Amino acid sequence: MKIVFATHNQNKLIEVQSQLGTDFEVISLTDIECHDEIPETSETIEGNAILKADYVTEHFNMNCFADDTGLEVEILDGAPGVYSARYAGDHKNSENNIDKLLLNLENKSNRKAQFKTVIALNIDGKQHLFTGICKGSIAKERSGSMGFGYDSVFIPEGSNRTFAQMSLEEKAVLSHRGLAVKKLISHLSN
Repeated sequence: MKIVFATHNQNKLIEVQSQLGTDFEVISLTDIECHDEIPETSETIEGNAILKADYVTEHFNMNCFADDTGLEVEILDGAPGVYSARYAGDHKNSENNIDKLLLNLENKSNRKAQFKTVIALNIDGKQHLFTGICKGSIAKERSGSMGFGYDSVFIPEGSNRTFAQMSLEEKAVLSHRGLAVKKLISHLSN
């Protein structure tokens, strides 16, 4: 089955394709020559996933799925949340986002956080939503060189390593996106 993943992010594409395996041919927005910056104007993670999936369905008439992810930090009242990619500004710079997060958590003992991913699947004229949540905490400094986004400062519950210190396979077992993708695979397999 060929399905569009509504992303230009190669890291996300590789991560999801590694989970979906060979039963599915996952293609990106670049592969379907969609070079538009799809508006993410919703105030919720669910809403942005739906906006992206609906855009591809409306403009390209293809089965697709889209995700949106947010890092929600307890002591920051759930921030950066839906603004995770733009936390330090519209230029979407991960290093600047991490710098701002670490600065906002300086001298804070409560470092509880969770990653939340919502996948919106548009297939055969129907829409389905799948949510994955990974609870954890924010490290005091960056560790690891793998992954992307906030991976170098997020330590999932039950681990003493950041996502950036884990292989793709290890991360997929624990991660928010991995959990949401498992639900997506289960649905597509039925």
